[in-house]
Parts: sequence; C-alpha cells; structure tokens
Amino acid sequence: MPVRSPPITDHAARLLFEGIVDYAGLYPPASVSMLAAVRNYANYRGSGAAWLLGRFVCPASALADFSQQADMYLPRDAGAIPWRLAAVGSGDVTADMEAVAAFNARHRVCFDEAGAIVDSYEVKVTSVEEIDRLDATIPHALTTYIEVPLSPDPRALIGAIARTGRRVKMRMGGVTAEAFPTAETVVRFLAASVEADVPAKATAGLHHPICGAYRLTYDEHPPVAPMFGFINVFLAAAHIAAGGSHHEAILLLSEHDAGTLELNDFSLVWRGANGVRHFDRALLQRVRESVLVSFGSCSFTEPVDETRRLGFV
Repeated sequence: MPVRSPPITDHAARLLFEGIVDYAGLYPPASVSMLAAVRNYANYRGSGAAWLLGRFVCPASALADFSQQADMYLPRDAGAIPWRLAAVGSGDVTADMEAVAAFNARHRVCFDEAGAIVDSYEVKVTSVEEIDRLDATIPHALTTYIEVPLSPDPRALIGAIARTGRRVKMRMGGVTAEAFPTAETVVRFLAASVEADVPAKATAGLHHPICGAYRLTYDEHPPVAPMFGFINVFLAAAHIAAGGSHHEAILLLSEHDAGTLELNDFSLVWRGANGVRHFDRALLQRVRESVLVSFGSCSFTEPVDETRRLGFV
C-alpha cells in the first residue's frame, strides 16, 4: 500500500501541511479544462509550494484524456517522482478498474518507474452491500477511499469499510449553502473513523485555512455562506484522535479567529474558550498518516496563499 514519504524536516508545519492538497481543478466550482488542469498541476509541482501538493484528482472515465493532454508535462528522467493520480469513480467499477490498469500500463517506463500512476481510487456508497461488492472488485493494492453520507449516522458504513481495510471519505461542502454539513455531523464522522481506526480524506468546501463566510463559486456575484477551514478540520481530527471531547472538537471546527492559533517548530497551539491546547509534532504526524490524510480542492493557490498570509508556511 502506498505511504507518504518521510517529511524533509520534522517542523510542525511540514508535518501538518506536506502533500495535504489533492488538486481537483476539473471539479466545481473551478471546473477548468483538462489541459488547463494539467498545466496548473505542472506549474504547482515546479513552484516553491510544491511540498503542499498531493495527488491530481481525475475522473476514471477521463484518464485517457489526461494521458493525451498531460503527455508533454510528465517526467521522463530516471528516478523522477511520478505524477500521482486519484481516480474518481464513474459508477461502473469494472470499467474504472480497466481504465486504471490501462493507464498504469501505458505510463509505466519500466518495472519500478512511471511518469504517472493512479495509486488511489475514490467512490461513493450508500449501503453495506455496496461496500462488499466494491471490496470484491477493487484490487487491495489500490488505495481506496469510500465516500459515505454524513447523515444519517455513518458508523455502520464506516465499520463495514474498516472490515475491508479500505479508507473513508467525507464531503465537506459544495456550491450551495445546503451542501455543507453541520459541525456536529463532521465530528461524529471523525470520531467514528478514529474509533474504527480507518484513515480518511475530506473533499469539497475546504478552500480556506480558517472557518469563515466565503464565496461559494467564482461567479461575478457569487453566493456567500459559512465554510469550514481545512486547518480547523485537521485539528478537530487531531483533538479527537488524542481523546479530546466532541464538544471541544466542535468548538475547534467553528473557530474563525486565526489569532487563537500559533504554529511554531514544535507544535500548533490553540488558545480556545476552554483553555490552551497543544498539538505536538507526534500527534500532527499521526493525524496525517492514519487519521485524516489529505483534502481535495478545486483550487491549490487559494488555500496555499491564504495559509502563507497567516504566516503558517
């Protein structure tokens, strides 16, 4: 099973942010073309913020288009780091697995080198029966994130996923205010994932580091609604993983004052209403490796630039 490479340093910021953003520019609200998305990803890989960049998120049905549009940008040198892709399910798992296998065969340079590789697959379910069918179809070597609804209570689905050894995925928003879950349902999901020892990833509605009211689209006159900050979400996961209360995790998710957070070489400190909480390097590393692995965003520059302005990277 693919694992994250060791961080270049053990500074708290590196442990928290390295490879955290899976770039999903093909998806709303950005919805850029495949050519624009692969150009963007190539530029991000060559930028000073490349260490925050995770996978390229691509519909499984569009992998052939990716191969055509990205060909000129993929690494060719021996030992170069390949582009890693997360393929998103089309609704036909058998066809998706065929597309993934064909893609990986096409881009394999030799036995252990590739210009690009699909090493992750994301798919939605609504029942335990679907989970069992997926588990029988998807190779276990392919890291698989199974998206479950946050309401009603997802614990039965997360338990079923735990039995397969797969991972879980939660949707944190969308292009309408109604698409955003409540803090209570997010905490319930995170707690269930931690209890079942199932790694998770998040997607949608996490363009910003800190909770606040933001535009939901890139239209000229976009709707505005409260959005979770991705730092809030990862810290809430850390708090739960460390045995913290659900009440404080909800407060963390709702924290909109960046001034209550301090990031130094050794820890991230939150000065909340109930006192000071320290998230040390060991806890941050544990969260990124086995609790909440990454989040998908249709923008890479937005979360990175705002995190820079806060002085966190």
